[in-house]
Amino acid sequence: MYTILKEAHSGVAYLLLILLLIASLNAIIALATKREFLPRDRKIGLFTLIISHIQLLLGLVLYFVSPMVQSFGVAMKDSALRLYALEHPLINIIAIVLITIGWSKHKKIVESNAKFKPFAIFYTLGLILILSRIPWSAWLA
Repeated sequence: MYTILKEAHSGVAYLLLILLLIASLNAIIALATKREFLPRDRKIGLFTLIISHIQLLLGLVLYFVSPMVQSFGVAMKDSALRLYALEHPLINIIAIVLITIGWSKHKKIVESNAKFKPFAIFYTLGLILILSRIPWSAWLA
């Protein structure tokens, strides 16, 4: 079960990173060009939000069945274990909260072009945080 969850979490991570990049760039470009907010822009944001929450659920389940997360006392002394036990989950939860805030804020805005601003800010911040805490050594191996 652990291996399946780990592979699913890794696979969905690729999809999430691609979607976050697309959603962030789409919002930044649309803000710069003052383009109208279209249904496809809403779908990009919503699909990114859904995938981020699926990734969070996979990550939380994986966290509780992972043999790498044993004790915080041991993890705090080893940087690799600390990444898996504390930094990766905490920062990525914060990133997904930011993505969710961006989605919620865009819904309250009436002006079409201004709807891109929460996506540009919060989705981009989420992307940066997620990229900062990916265990690159394990991911690229």
